[in-house]
Amino acid sequence: MMQQLYFLSPLELDFPDPETALQDPDGLLAVGGCLSLMRLKNAYNNGIFPWYNEQEPIMWWSPSQRGIIELDEFHVSRSLKRTARRLTPKVTINHAFVDVMRACREQRLHREGTWISRAMLKAYHDAHLAGFAHSLEVWHQGALAGGLYGIMQNGVFCGESMFHHVTDGSKLAVWALVNWLKQHQVHFIDCQLENPYLTALGAKSISRAQFLTRLKEAKDFQIPEGMWQAQELVNIYD
Repeated sequence: MMQQLYFLSPLELDFPDPETALQDPDGLLAVGGCLSLMRLKNAYNNGIFPWYNEQEPIMWWSPSQRGIIELDEFHVSRSLKRTARRLTPKVTINHAFVDVMRACREQRLHREGTWISRAMLKAYHDAHLAGFAHSLEVWHQGALAGGLYGIMQNGVFCGESMFHHVTDGSKLAVWALVNWLKQHQVHFIDCQLENPYLTALGAKSISRAQFLTRLKEAKDFQIPEGMWQAQELVNIYD
């Protein structure tokens, strides 16, 4: 299929075929459009996600290799188990979505920069209020110790970002998420891009074609009622 960069209209919500994404830079599919709820829903339903810096136009991606975590392949190290026993953290979902996003932004802003712009903060908060963007929080002594957020519309949880304020705080968040998703027979976690940090947790890469096939298979998944209701996850590490 011919590679081509598309320029999106602010009004048209459809995306081109992800298989037409560029090889260089890998996965860049389209530029422009907007971050409306319907466009975000459509993007994630087709294996596409926005990723761009604050001063750049919106860029939409579908990389040739996709990082995923198979729930049964998640790796829990001995040190992570020790951390869980030592901290005895409280784990919640959808209790502090905005705080989690801001923490993810701040952690990267002071290191390598961040794609979590003010426009992204608003767009994903709107998605949270609309019921398809979710956060998971890890608390220690009443303060946020770590967390993550992402999109879920079907049988795939699309992870967006994570943060930690204590050692292993983000790993505890992913571990809790994996266990929560397993309890509800979710298919897998989309990590977008594989990296050494995620690989240590069991992430692997699959081709775009494989990912899109898996995503299509997950579209009939019915999210259980109450799964993402704000709540504490008790005994989630058992």
